[in-house]
Amino acid sequence: MGATGLSPDPKEYRARLADQPDEQIDRWVAELLRDVVKRRGIVKVIRDFRGAAGLSETEFERVFASGGGAPASLGRDSDGNLIVPAITLWALPAGLRAGVPDARSRLVDYLVANFEELVYV
Repeated sequence: MGATGLSPDPKEYRARLADQPDEQIDRWVAELLRDVVKRRGIVKVIRDFRGAAGLSETEFERVFASGGGAPASLGRDSDGNLIVPAITLWALPAGLRAGVPDARSRLVDYLVANFEELVYV
């Protein structure tokens, strides 16, 4: 990314992300997950990640475990929403890459879908 800022809109942001190496995309996804969970909560983060990555709950659980998250730490809140400890969200980018052939595009989709969150942070 340029030193002048993120980008003016999601379309340009997506184009700029295309020039970034996989490792950078993964770091930015992990940072975004961490930052958003602090303000919006784990349920929103999981819902948004699953939506952008096109994952069912079962697929999310597999991705989480494949990335190094402890399967026993998966659970549900009192409303039945899938939750994981916020400190384990780092497992999602690696887990997606371990089990999904188009992981990069799904991770980019997550970043772009949360463009407004990035601008806020």
